[in-house]
Amino acid sequence: MKIYCVGGAIRDELLGLPVKDRDWVVVGATPEMLLAEGYKPVGKDFPVFLHPHTHEEYALARTERKTAPGYAGFVFHTDPAVTLEEDLARRDLTINAIARDADGTLADPYGGQRDLAARVFRHVSPAFAEDPVRILRLARFAARFADFTVAPETLALMRQMVAAGEVDALVPERVWQELARGLMEARPSRMVAVLRDCGALARLLPEVDRLFGVPQPAAHHPEVDTGAHLLLVLDEAAAAGLPLAGRFACLLHDLGKATSPAHKLPHHYGHEAASERLAAEVCARLKCPADCRDLALMVAREHGIVHRALELRPLTIVRLIERCDGLRRPERFAAMLDACACDHRGRAGLGDRPYPQRGHLLAALAAVRGVDAGAIARGLADKARIPEAVHEARVAALKALG
Repeated sequence: MKIYCVGGAIRDELLGLPVKDRDWVVVGATPEMLLAEGYKPVGKDFPVFLHPHTHEEYALARTERKTAPGYAGFVFHTDPAVTLEEDLARRDLTINAIARDADGTLADPYGGQRDLAARVFRHVSPAFAEDPVRILRLARFAARFADFTVAPETLALMRQMVAAGEVDALVPERVWQELARGLMEARPSRMVAVLRDCGALARLLPEVDRLFGVPQPAAHHPEVDTGAHLLLVLDEAAAAGLPLAGRFACLLHDLGKATSPAHKLPHHYGHEAASERLAAEVCARLKCPADCRDLALMVAREHGIVHRALELRPLTIVRLIERCDGLRRPERFAAMLDACACDHRGRAGLGDRPYPQRGHLLAALAAVRGVDAGAIARGLADKARIPEAVHEARVAALKALG
């Protein structure tokens, strides 16, 4: 029996990056041998065990065979005769197919170190095409390792997979899982770009894919393409450290621009309603968490009026705050403003321009929340007038700000 550390831990060590999790493969062993040494079984589809002391995962070396379309149609085979090279051959990319034994010796049968040095994502074998999740994983890696490129033959294989309908077999939960992880990387725009290059974006997020080629108003120069603008906004959101809900909202905020009438382009009058509707369809299809859905819909619906905040009357601002439930959910209201700021700054070369609308609306929110609705209610004999009186007091509070 021989044990190797494999995969992402070795990749990250060679790149000089911190290692979060370690995976191990065991060659020349049986489940009974690991059980006898105190390992705890956890795998359902194939034998995976937890180390009795470190609780890290140890998997028996295995091969796999495709039996049905999609990402779940596999039969796994474990046997003491399965070699390390055979186990590594089933992995997705060469940079993830490097192993290290207890003496520190590296096993790299598929050229992973070469591709690390060249900053290239390259598939290990044609078996890459058997699992459509690998397209999502590669796109996510592109968001993490922004200076890597996709090998031409790997991109060609990904395109063949899309054309064969493999991506269509992905379940929403898995798409959301990989999308969410990619959005939280340093350059989420790269994930979107890779998915678009291979054709997967048009199948998974057609509403986003349709934004590419849609012109922007001249005031948004030097980038004139809505898709290019979206990529800049995503990277602004990452640079600003927005949480997942904010980054997802940035991804969906402009979907309605793809529905603007051709004769009105490059203008997109009133696109926010269509953006909200399309964002709702995406959220339902991906089965995304409620917090991500709610913020995405709010940003899609309101970002246009937020951008005009400095021009708005107190009455309009109060209505905005009430419509967004800002009095009860001030943190979400602030999160909407953060996403809008990223949209504002998502212009080439303008990432550091100020966004006074955020401070203006936060000050307005504080003033409105300072109105004592309870005191107003106690002072009114006609209880039916309470909502109107509270609303009027909030508007007066904003007028007092000057």
